[in-house]
Amino acid sequence: MNILIEDAESLEYFTMNSLWSKNILDARRFTNTLAAFAAAKKEAIGKFNIVGYFSDTKQFVNLNHGRGKGLEEVAV
Repeated sequence: MNILIEDAESLEYFTMNSLWSKNILDARRFTNTLAAFAAAKKEAIGKFNIVGYFSDTKQFVNLNHGRGKGLEEVAV
């Protein structure tokens, strides 16, 4: 099982270079849910999901969820 961070709104996956991708192959894999949750909490995102992905069956399971630091606001 691969442990990934999914943006709950865009359904994109967090990548190794701190970007987001719809391609599951680009997703950063974490060693456990605690490491993924800690990384997600530091990101400038809103709601996120920690998901387990089984590559052999292409199935997902939701393991946890939360909120990141939120999107940075732009001063007008």
